[in-house]
Amino acid sequence: MNLFLQATNTPFNYFPIALQLVIAVGFVVVMMAVTHLLGPKRRTEDKLINFESGIPSVGNARQPMGIKYFLVAILFVLFDVEVIFFYPYAVNFRHLGQEGFMAVVLFVSFFLCGFIYIVKKGALDWEE
Repeated sequence: MNLFLQATNTPFNYFPIALQLVIAVGFVVVMMAVTHLLGPKRRTEDKLINFESGIPSVGNARQPMGIKYFLVAILFVLFDVEVIFFYPYAVNFRHLGQEGFMAVVLFVSFFLCGFIYIVKKGALDWEE
């Protein structure tokens, strides 16, 4: 009996994934430690001031900002991530058949209902 042709799933099958995860985390930790140890440590007044695009800061940074900007950004991310879920369907649409098509139609209808709700609530209206 050939051991490589076994159909059972063993914890050893996940060893490459665990090894890659350990190497990635180890790399990040080592790089952060090395840059901390070897990096420059001169803390002058010029280096410690806030810097924004070469323009000196003016005014208070704690001013209230309209929530519309954040709402539009979050909605963009939400609907942008939705598009990512279409890729697996596009790759396997022949294999998934009618059942897969109905699942995608249901998925799109949920997001369409959410989008209609957002529009009716006026989340995208900029005039106040």
